[in-house]
Amino acid sequence: MRHHLYNSGFVFVEKPIEFTKNTPKEVLQYCLGATLYMPAIKDFAKVIINKEMLGLTSMVMCFEDAIKEEDIPLAEKNAILTLEKLLSAIDEGIITENDVPLIFFRVRTPEQFASFSKHIQKEHLRIFAGFVFPKFNSSNGVGYFEQLKAIGNRHGELIYGMPILEGRELAFKESRYDELKGVKDIIDTNKDSILNVRVGATDFSSCFGVRRGIDYTIYDMITVREILMDVLNTFGRDNDYVVSGPVWEYFLANKNMKFTEIPQHNIQTSLLKREEIINEAVDGLLREVILDKANGFIGKTIIHPSHLKYVNALQAVIREEYEDAKQILNVSGGVVKSANCNKMNEIKPHRSWAKKIYMKAQAYGVIEDESCYSLLFR
Repeated sequence: MRHHLYNSGFVFVEKPIEFTKNTPKEVLQYCLGATLYMPAIKDFAKVIINKEMLGLTSMVMCFEDAIKEEDIPLAEKNAILTLEKLLSAIDEGIITENDVPLIFFRVRTPEQFASFSKHIQKEHLRIFAGFVFPKFNSSNGVGYFEQLKAIGNRHGELIYGMPILEGRELAFKESRYDELKGVKDIIDTNKDSILNVRVGATDFSSCFGVRRGIDYTIYDMITVREILMDVLNTFGRDNDYVVSGPVWEYFLANKNMKFTEIPQHNIQTSLLKREEIINEAVDGLLREVILDKANGFIGKTIIHPSHLKYVNALQAVIREEYEDAKQILNVSGGVVKSANCNKMNEIKPHRSWAKKIYMKAQAYGVIEDESCYSLLFR
């Protein structure tokens, strides 16, 4: 698996690396990028086997909000069948394990998780990476991770968990700080098993009866912005965790993502000036991803395939950032002039930023400058 495979002709300054579920966690946690959520009742195996979606590198089959409760047995059966179809295709030489995106299952509750996990066999662990825990909080968090460890111990494998912070306890100010502390204690205890910390801004918005419009970003919703700020303050310190950005709900693009006429832009300038690039839904997504990046989120939950390449393209690192990061990481201290002679690189204060940029460069590649983002969309 590698990012940007849909654009095989693009010339990188530094190519992104290949990765699988067995890539070391310190790198893999940066590689998820645009993570596509879909109902677990959908047959998605053929899409992977036929390589219909080359931009897909991580996906979540959802047993929670995406399906009706009465469909859970059908969804569980389909999830296992999907793994078995993929394994058969690998064994028959139709695809390789490297062609399979990182697959996660979003369970519904700790109880449903325990029930579903009985169907997981060691062979399945060749091609799925872990589980996503919705509405994760200080009350249910221990149960989720106890079950995760039980599966790993039973099969002798490391399986990742990704908590989603989206509950009312975090939404409301009077309970938020105690809840964040309780959640962080659980997450810190299980740090080796956690690939990303995720956030559910749609659930947070519902607590206040608001929903961002297509012309707004989540950062314009002041109640939700405050929650996200506190989550980043808690989990974004010193690169302790990779925190993934919240879902963008709008799409006006076809699933084939065939945009042939994309002008070459300085993306950030054009979006901030609200100059049209693709259409209002995609432009809104791009505007929010830029703000995600500025605030420390890496990657994003998505619910439509057309969003894949836009989110992942904007994760690529420009050459100037990459050279600054390498310079900072290779100097022990003090202040040095950047390679472009346009800024100071203060070694100790900028080292955390440099580590993050270097890891993102491995995952998403290095491009010449911001004008190349448009080319990477093609």
